[in-house]
Amino acid sequence: MNARTFSIGGIHPEENKLTHEVATKVAVLPKQAIFPLSQHIGAPAKPVVQKGDKVKVGTMIAEAGGFVSAPIFSSVSGTVFKIDTAIDATGYRKPAIIINVEGDEWEETIDRSDTLETLEAHPELTPEEIVNRIKDAGVVGMGGACFPTFIKLTPPPTAKAECVIINAVECEPYITADYRLMMEHADEILVGVELLMKAAKVTKGYIGIETNKPAAIELLRQKLSTFNFQHSTHIEVVPLKQRYPQGGEKQLVDAVIHRQVPAPPAIPVNVGAIVQNVGTAFAVYEAVMKRKPLFERYTTVTGKRLANPGNFLVRMGTPMKELIDACGGMPEGDNKLLAGGPMMGKALTSVEVPVCKGTNSVTVISDEEAVRKDPQPCIRCAKCVSACPMGLEPYLLAKLSEVKNWERSEKEDIVNCIECGSCQFTCPAHRPLLDNIRLGKSTVMGIIRSRAAAAAPKK
Repeated sequence: MNARTFSIGGIHPEENKLTHEVATKVAVLPKQAIFPLSQHIGAPAKPVVQKGDKVKVGTMIAEAGGFVSAPIFSSVSGTVFKIDTAIDATGYRKPAIIINVEGDEWEETIDRSDTLETLEAHPELTPEEIVNRIKDAGVVGMGGACFPTFIKLTPPPTAKAECVIINAVECEPYITADYRLMMEHADEILVGVELLMKAAKVTKGYIGIETNKPAAIELLRQKLSTFNFQHSTHIEVVPLKQRYPQGGEKQLVDAVIHRQVPAPPAIPVNVGAIVQNVGTAFAVYEAVMKRKPLFERYTTVTGKRLANPGNFLVRMGTPMKELIDACGGMPEGDNKLLAGGPMMGKALTSVEVPVCKGTNSVTVISDEEAVRKDPQPCIRCAKCVSACPMGLEPYLLAKLSEVKNWERSEKEDIVNCIECGSCQFTCPAHRPLLDNIRLGKSTVMGIIRSRAAAAAPKK
């Protein structure tokens, strides 16, 4: 199989795809659902319900809080218990809406049938109508970044989209939710890709899949061979070599169409590509064709010591404890709980953290696996430099952050770091490279924002 990949850096951690062939189960409804108001990049959503209000599955409970924002919908029916704060994946208490679950009554506007709706049968779906339905349904990037999807589909006039690239790579160890989604809903995904292409006004689409998923590559190619395309539309499945972090936007664009995305503020559309996750394509299908807001997602619950790891279709707002219990409960001993995979996931402080729009995995790692070795002095081996997919010098950026040299950090392009962790993974001296770089990057970005605000004309 002729496979492509990105041009610099990258690593190949142990895959640990424990749930690769485990069919998706529907998660049990929680007794109480928790909806943080920040489930996307941008301004938090604003509550439109009050304590005591009755809601159904699909009822809007919070509206977008600005242009870069997204509404939030209830995934359960019941009564609003309170609008308060709850611990989210950051470890801090953040504003949230808490709903007591009563039954499972859905909004009547949602089409719950299994009938496949095609674009050909819906001539009323103009690019503008597709974008509006996506926006109204609260769809965001499902790969974890959670950027509002409608914004990506309406790039500035200075950028011209030429193609849509679907990220079906799933290069992060342990996670298999996207793979199961492809195996179980290939038809809906392809219609979703076509909707994204029509919304973006392009005729070329690519689906990038790593070669460790041959069944998904074969299934989608088979479906495409009989797919009834809109006039002149073309979608291609692109096999990719197994290499982390191939799912990064810039790395995926490089691998699929061999174009380099410049440094920030440049984004993929500046080189003609709009990148969307395969889960987003499915959410777009449901939002546009079924009038179904984004309130549930495919999520992997995994770990070597879990009794029955699996993949779940889970309602957002479900506490992670309930998913772990469905897999046999938390293993004995000390464990580390991650929202996401071991490379880019966030360590959680509580099992009560709810599943949100960006929760593609709940990963349980034993203390033996998670423990860090004591850092040693840098031996100048340059393994971190070779592994960096952005062509940076991680050892230098980490040291500059350590000594708080923010000016030099900015000059050395610390804001280009995608925080993939490849550098720290390869370091034989076990140095906390990514930890220091993250601190430096956030500080430098704050300095840049302050500088821009000071230079802006006063109103």
